Amino acid sequence: MAIRTIFWLSAISLCLAACAGKAPEKEQAAAEVKTPVGVAAVEFGALTDSIDLNATSSFLQNYYIKATSTGYIRAVNVRPGEYLEAGKELFRIETKESMVIGKSVSSLDSTFKFTGLSTIKSSGHGYITQLNHQLGDYVQDGEQLAVISDMNSFVFLLNLPYEWRPLVLNKKRVQLLLPDGMRLQGTISQVMPTVDSLSQTQTVVIRTSSSVPIPQNLIARVRISRTEKTNAQTVPKSAVLTDDAQTNYWVMKMIDSSTAAKTPVRKGIEWKDRIEILDPRFSKTDLILVSGNYGLPDTAKVFIEKP
Repeated sequence: MAIRTIFWLSAISLCLAACAGKAPEKEQAAAEVKTPVGVAAVEFGALTDSIDLNATSSFLQNYYIKATSTGYIRAVNVRPGEYLEAGKELFRIETKESMVIGKSVSSLDSTFKFTGLSTIKSSGHGYITQLNHQLGDYVQDGEQLAVISDMNSFVFLLNLPYEWRPLVLNKKRVQLLLPDGMRLQGTISQVMPTVDSLSQTQTVVIRTSSSVPIPQNLIARVRISRTEKTNAQTVPKSAVLTDDAQTNYWVMKMIDSSTAAKTPVRKGIEWKDRIEILDPRFSKTDLILVSGNYGLPDTAKVFIEKP
């Protein structure tokens, strides 16, 4: 009986010892769990905070071609949309009186050549944006025949909200982006002295020099810089975390090959997919978590996944 009791006591002791040994092993295994994360280095370089506004191409001035006498149009040497140089012959007009006088003079003296035609020429260069009459039309003296856009008056008109006026007054050049991807450098030539009563916007005149013809009423984007920095440190937006109130911001920085620690930051400019970090100052070798960082504790064991 005594031997059986000793046997059972030994078996119970062995079981207790085995259970006591397994608990720390489980705790140790749980402590070694690592979160897969992605990292990125801090970038240093120029950073510009800018706003995009719309500007419309337009001709500030037009040439209005008018009839110089009453009569019939005998020649039309232009087409809508045609580009004209100064001095080009546009129309010829013949009056009723000249038709009668011309025939009478010719019957009296065949050597005297009298046509009675008045010629109208272009006074400037530009495009025919409107053609009001065609061959054979009867027109009155002073009647409008065509409209020519003045190429020297081609500009982009920007409707600038008045509160952003200080951003433009200190600028001389702006960048324009056309819908086809073409970029132009524009020069701010003047600011109109009136403000729209409803939208409270002021018209800014931007002149460009482009060898490629640009049509009227084309909408381009104007990029106006608000802040420019030469050596700003930035991280991807996914690297910056915040609380529910969005008052505190932080990143998870790698402090060794397998540990990431919470680092409070003060953010600056947000531009596209990057955020400027004003404080603290990181080094070029620091690695910041950009994925797998959400919900991590202040110090976490991680392993870096290959991109």
